[in-house]
Amino acid sequence: MREGRINCIIVKDFTRFGRNSIEVGYFMEMVFPLYGVRFISINDDFDSDKLHGDTGGINVAFKYLVSEFYSRDLSIKYKSAKYVKFRRGEYQSKLCPYGYQKGADGRMEPNEETAPNVRMIFELARDGRKPNEIVKALFERNIPTPAEYKAAHGFNGHDISRCCGIWSTSSVVHILDDERYTGTYIIGKREVTEVGGHRVRMKDESQWVKIPDHHQAIISRELFDQVQAQRPRFKCPKKNARAYPLRSKVFCGCCGHAMPRRATKNATFFCRYTLVNEAADCHGLTVTEAELEGMLYEILSKQAQVILNVANLANAGRLDVQLARQAEYNKRIESCLDQKRVLYEQLILKQITMEDYKSQKAAVDSELDRLREIHSDLKVRTSQMEMDEKAKSARTELAQEVVGAGGLTAGLADTLIDRVYVYPNNQVKIVWKMKDFCMEAA
Repeated sequence: MREGRINCIIVKDFTRFGRNSIEVGYFMEMVFPLYGVRFISINDDFDSDKLHGDTGGINVAFKYLVSEFYSRDLSIKYKSAKYVKFRRGEYQSKLCPYGYQKGADGRMEPNEETAPNVRMIFELARDGRKPNEIVKALFERNIPTPAEYKAAHGFNGHDISRCCGIWSTSSVVHILDDERYTGTYIIGKREVTEVGGHRVRMKDESQWVKIPDHHQAIISRELFDQVQAQRPRFKCPKKNARAYPLRSKVFCGCCGHAMPRRATKNATFFCRYTLVNEAADCHGLTVTEAELEGMLYEILSKQAQVILNVANLANAGRLDVQLARQAEYNKRIESCLDQKRVLYEQLILKQITMEDYKSQKAAVDSELDRLREIHSDLKVRTSQMEMDEKAKSARTELAQEVVGAGGLTAGLADTLIDRVYVYPNNQVKIVWKMKDFCMEAA
């Protein structure tokens, strides 16, 4: 619509366009008239062209409100019906947790292929194995990850290109936390924040729907409680305690996974994903935080010095010349317009004949068209040069900030660095956000 490719919108009724009275009214009264867009609602017998600038009055506004309240009422009824099914244990999601499959009656039942893996994970955890040790045990037994298993059975909803048969510790932790493996039906953990929205929030556990002995259990309640009692629980009350310049920016160049930071006295980034695979190229790959930040800041400092040392006088001089030429052609265009006015006055005062007026006016019009074409071209070039100057000025200010920082800061990293790929033998590939400040470096 902004591009002028749409000049008419047709809907069945107002509810097909929107159910928020304020939002629909804003479009009908402000946006569509601004862009000259015709709006037609068939069932409501509404056509903006027939109203001649009016918006339909109170009748149309009342329909907006009815649609909005109808939507909210329908949402409440739908939720009520859904929660009734929740409490009966009838409502089932499309996907089952790992270890289960849909039975003939639509309920969950243990999957003979994957349920033993779930039991093994819980038994290893009961024996005191940590999640990373369980991951190693799964890898040694060549057990496919949940995503790989789904892909092998026709469900391609996950990217398995980087799995390589290695489970993530988060997958193991989620399985150990899932009470559904004891036969308890759990649903209604999240709720939508607003009608028609897509954002959800986690509800308090007291509001979840839980039905014991709903389906066949894979593990016993006793085993689940033993595992929960043994597992350590961590809390991070201060979210800023783990803030550091390269947060979420360091990746392994071999397997492509994010490299977590080991917060020790001499902090390091390490590839945790391939710790269980000794044959992997990135097994045991580490790099110290100080070394990586120092190298990145050194590259930034050198580039900043180059930017600061470049003399911009020539470019500024070219811009001044361009502005002067543009002003000169402005004067020449005004001069031609003055000549046309003088010719017209001479014709009115009968100082020249009509034939002389037409011939002289044609010559002036021809010169005026030529000058306007040149002026238009100069204007485009001048505008581009001004934009380039602003970009160079912004780069110069950023370069000054880099030199004055004295080291890599979180602000500089967020502004300039997209990702850092770490490879064995101290090789690093840097992907920059600002290509005109630093090109990709390796």
